[in-house]
This record gives sequence, C-alpha cells and structure tokens, in this order.
Amino acid sequence: MLARRIIPCLDVKDGRVVKGTRFVDLRDAGDPAEVAERYDREGADELVFLDITASAERRKIMIGVVEKTAERAFTPLTVGGGVRDLADIRALLLAGADKVSLNTAAVQNPSLIREAAERFGSQCMVLAIDAKRCPKSKVRSPQSDGEPTNVESQTSDVEHAWELYIHGGRTSTGLDAIRWAERGVALGSGEILLTSMDRDGTRDGYDLELTAAVAERVGVPVIASGGAGTVEHLFEAFAVGKADAALAASIFHFREISVPEAKAYLRGRGIPVRL
Repeated sequence: MLARRIIPCLDVKDGRVVKGTRFVDLRDAGDPAEVAERYDREGADELVFLDITASAERRKIMIGVVEKTAERAFTPLTVGGGVRDLADIRALLLAGADKVSLNTAAVQNPSLIREAAERFGSQCMVLAIDAKRCPKSKVRSPQSDGEPTNVESQTSDVEHAWELYIHGGRTSTGLDAIRWAERGVALGSGEILLTSMDRDGTRDGYDLELTAAVAERVGVPVIASGGAGTVEHLFEAFAVGKADAALAASIFHFREISVPEAKAYLRGRGIPVRL
C-alpha cells in the first residue's frame, strides 16, 4: 500500500503565511521561507504554497517569495495562485516548484489543463478545487461536448451537491465541483487538491462525504483540505474520506501538534506513512 502523505499548507498573503476561517478572518503565521524550513526539518511529505489573493487581485504570483521558500526547504513544493498561462507555469517550475496548482485559470480556460499536461507532464499539474455545499438545483455540470449533463440524475445518492468557487473562494461558478474534478482529470490533471470551504479553518474535521465522493470518481490522488483540528481528523481523511494525502495548516502553524507526532499517531492506527 502506498504511503499516505501529510502536507502542511502555506496560504500566503502580502508575502506572509496566514490562516483564517472559511477564507476570511486571517491571522499571521510567519515568514513563508522560515515556516517551510521548519516543516522540512520535521519531515513533511510535501508543502503547498498558495498565494490566496493573486487571482482575485488579478496579479501574478510573487515569484521572489516562491524562490526564497524553495531555497530554504527541500521538501517537494506545490505552488498556486495567479497562474494564468503556460508561461506562468514554466516560471514557477523554474523558481523551484515541483508541481503547479491551477484553479481560477483552469475554470475560465479548461484547455489550459490539457496544454499544461502536454507541455510539462500530468505529474506536476494539480487541479485545486474550492467547494461549498449547496442544493443540487443550484449547480450544473461543466460543459465538455454538447450541453451540460444532468447533475440530478448523476448524483441521486445524495440530496445536495457542492458548488465550485474561484478567485480564492470569492466567486461562485454554478458548476458542480465533483463533475469538474472528473473533467479536470480527463483533461490531464495528475492530482486534485480538494478544499471544503464550509470546513476551512473550523477545526471540525474534513468534509469526508465530499472527499470520498471525489476520490471514488477520479483515478488520481486526492488531497483532503479544510477542517483539520486533531490527529483523529487526519486519520478520518484516510480511513473514511479515502484521501491519498491530508493537508492541514492551523494545527501545524500554531504548534498544536508536530508533523512527526501526527505521523506516529497515524502509523499507530494502521495508516502507512513515511517516518
């Protein structure tokens, strides 16, 4: 069985790591390079660096901050935020990113996923999905060829759906997040970074129903994100949500638990992890 991954997340605003609740009420958590270096020492499997306001502010990601972060940590680094085209992706890879995360640009131009996968490889293309629970009637499936498919008939096992958001959670799309995950993988995404906006920063645990629904429908690794508050929540992400990796921020940033402690707990519960 493949080892499950623990991934600290660096949400970056104005060059600083921050953490909020449901994408608002942000608290400062330190310098990105210093925080990344600490997680590198602790043995994090990967790091995610997200410039959370770049897309909403219609600017490019802060390449200099990415470079400094990559220089201080040898842990594999996924970077996203403000990525608009192939040139941006190439610039981030040259700056030290191992993978690049697409969200807003991918929704606005789905062909970018395919073009990026063909140019750089699916293994370094991550599709980031910010999803919020809603009535089924509110969402539609993304178009591929022809008219949108019927969401109601395809998700009849649950009474609700999850709507896809872009611009750092500021803009609703009306699209069904699970169907978008399926389409994104079909276009070439090699991994899904799945964030529950309802759970983000609440420390109430991941949206396990959402995580499992996506994990069951795509053939690529799924990273559970949004809601980690205890090591038990990390365990549930793997055992119930069927995630391949668990992303967390608050519990690691504010030193409530360390990465080694989390991994020791998970191994004790039968989850394969790298110590």
